[in-house]
Amino acid sequence: MFSGSIPALVTLFRDGSIDEAAYRGFVDWQVREGSHALVPCGTTGESATLDHEEHYRVIDLCIAAAAGRVPVIAGCGSNDTATAKRHMAHARVAGAAAALVVVPYYNRPNQDGLYAHFAALAEASDLPIILYNVPGRTVADMSVETMARLAEIPTIIGIKDATGNVARVSAQRIACGSDFVQLSGNDDMALGFMAMGGVGCISVTANVAPRLCADFQNACLGGDWAEALRLQDLLYPLHAALFSDASPGPVKYALSRIRPDWSAELRLPMTPPGEASRRAVDLALSRAGLI
Repeated sequence: MFSGSIPALVTLFRDGSIDEAAYRGFVDWQVREGSHALVPCGTTGESATLDHEEHYRVIDLCIAAAAGRVPVIAGCGSNDTATAKRHMAHARVAGAAAALVVVPYYNRPNQDGLYAHFAALAEASDLPIILYNVPGRTVADMSVETMARLAEIPTIIGIKDATGNVARVSAQRIACGSDFVQLSGNDDMALGFMAMGGVGCISVTANVAPRLCADFQNACLGGDWAEALRLQDLLYPLHAALFSDASPGPVKYALSRIRPDWSAELRLPMTPPGEASRRAVDLALSRAGLI
């Protein structure tokens, strides 16, 4: 259902507000550069700093600008099940193709709590759900066994896996079935993830290198592993540089280097990347031929 290069879009701000014109242009550029789908209001989109009205406005802007050319997977996660339901209700009415829903953060639910959270969301909406397992940020780690239980629910269709454990791809395919959509949440591990049976990546790097990331995914999906390895080597320094300081600071700085008309503004508590990070980003962008 979903595959390829799927950027987790940054949210562009100017003077404290969403820069709607720039964001529409950003979405259009992503589609024209070959991205296979789009994710607004994910972690990289600073969703934690958006109020509900802004959250829904960003989803609406993305869907309108994409104009049916690629599917939009709306970020709908929350550590409050009722809030996640409201997010999904808006995304469905707005025309999203699916919801990306992160494992509840901070609350640290046990495996039964994780199952109950996602089962309740699936019961409340027929919008397809892609689970997002990122224990480095949420602390809670969804087990393969819990994922297998959730995969039995027809509208829970896949996983964005940011565990950093590539072996999980095989374990999850055996447990959840070969039709369960497995998307990498780690750009730097996407080559191994794809070789193990993944079908795409929800990507940070694709914000600034959409064409290269799309070409990389197309090579993997087409079985051209030599070309995929070449692109991996080209992109790897950028993958690393974009996490050389707190995300999404480096990626917004990188995007502003490519498109100076797009602001690198962040919302507190996020602050601009330090000098060493900026140097690393500049070097990686130059190596990839982007500046």
